[in-house]
Parts: sequence; C-alpha cells; structure tokens
Amino acid sequence: MTVASKTVSDVIHSHFGMLTRAEKQLAESLLDNYPVSGLGSITTIAENAGVSTPTVVRMVQKLGFKGYPDFQAHLHLEVEATISNPIAKHDRWAQNAPGTHILNRFADAIMGNLRQTLTDLDTATFDSVASLLSDRKRGLYFVGGRITGALAEYFFTHMQVIRPATTLLSSNSSSWPQYVLNMNAGDILIIFDIRRYEQEMVSLATAARKRGAEIVVFTDQWGSPAAKLARHAFRVRIEAPSAWDSSVVTLFIVEALIEAVQNSTWDETKERMKTLEGLFEQTKLFRKPG
Repeated sequence: MTVASKTVSDVIHSHFGMLTRAEKQLAESLLDNYPVSGLGSITTIAENAGVSTPTVVRMVQKLGFKGYPDFQAHLHLEVEATISNPIAKHDRWAQNAPGTHILNRFADAIMGNLRQTLTDLDTATFDSVASLLSDRKRGLYFVGGRITGALAEYFFTHMQVIRPATTLLSSNSSSWPQYVLNMNAGDILIIFDIRRYEQEMVSLATAARKRGAEIVVFTDQWGSPAAKLARHAFRVRIEAPSAWDSSVVTLFIVEALIEAVQNSTWDETKERMKTLEGLFEQTKLFRKPG
C-alpha cells in the first residue's frame, strides 16, 4: 500500500472517485460487508459484485496494492488487529520495541496517532456533531464499553453541566431497553466502541435507530460494526506501545467537542454554571482556601 497507516477501507474511499463504473460496483460490494467481503477467493468476490476477475485485479492495483494476494494480506492483518487481546498486543510491540525510554516511545506513538487522526478527520463532520449536541431540543444519551465507559461518563459529566436532557446509560446492557424506551426521534446516542467490539452495541444502535435516534460513534481506525448504523463516526488512531490501546486522541476529540458546544451555547451554559456553583456552595462540596 502507498500509505501503510491507512486501512483498506480508507484507501478504497480515497480512490473511489477515480474508479470506473464496474470498479465502483466492486468497491461498494467490498464495503457493504467490510472486511469479511474481501476475504474470499478472487472468483467469489467478483461473482458477489457482479464483475469480472480482471476488474478485481485492475482495481486492487489502482488502489496501490501489488496484486490481489497483497490486497487480501492487508485485510487479514486488519482482522487480526481488531481481535487482538492485550497479551497479543503487548508481545507484538515488545518484539520491535526500540531502545528508547518508554515515555519517548509513548510520546512518538501518541503524536503519530493525533497527526493521522486529524489528517483523516473531516472538520465538517466535527462541526455537524457539535451542532447536534448543541441542539437543546435533542436528548443526549452516552454509553461505552468495559474500558470506554470511562470516556462516556467523562463526556456525559461535562455535557450535563452545559445543557439539560443528558443521560448516561448503565454499564448493565440488560437495562438498555429501558433507556431506549425514553428516546425520541431526533435524540442523539453517543457510543464509544473500540477494538474487541462489544456485541451489544450493534443491538443498542439498531434499537435506538428504530426509535428515530441519531447515532454518533467513537471508534478506532478499523471501525466498530456499530459505526455502520451511525450518522457520524469518529475513527480514531489508538495504537500504543502497550498491551492496552490509547484513549488520548479520543479524549482530545471529546474535549474539543465539549468546548465547541459550550462556546456555541455560552449564554445558557453560563447561567447553568452559576446555578451549579450556588449548589456547590450549599452542599459545601469543595474545600475553600484559608
């Protein structure tokens, strides 16, 4: 591939405009059930898309791959990456770890993640999500997984100060139908779901969409299955020299959205903050100096 840091899906999307009609038909077929749709034989993929095998060969070469085997090898690497457990991740990083201090290795990885994420992120998408979150006629619902639940709670806590009608879903998925029951058309469900995607997220997103809710997903570069149901998805780089994935860039986007929403609704937000500070005074929550 010409850009090793990009997923096959990224490459297909970036080259889509230069493909022929038959190649676009093939690309749409591959993306429809990505990445599984690209793991079969070249004959099977051609038949599923209704194109010839030479069309498959021409398209993958146009995308920058040496040939179909190279194209499929990249897909297999993606699938392997998305199902990697912490032990496998640690061992993969440890094999190629440079001799620099861990702080430097982490800094290099995180800065690389931030640069690549910002390169790929469409500012129009960011602005659209900020506008949705600023609309006080819409209820906001937040949910995350075993690890990303902390990010969902962080986002919720700030948005709860900025505006009313915000709800944090319980970590117990058996209670989710009760939250969906309260969703109205136009409400926003914000889902955090990264590598080793949690099965219940797709069911939740499907049920919320049936209620007319809009879905916003924070996921990784490979893309949670729930992202296919989303109106907007942030695909964030998460790789780090660790057994665990990094949440730094995801938190960066979350905090930027918090500021964007706060700034666009500052008059209302300021009044809510004043009221909240008065409540803090009454409850003596914070220790005063002196």
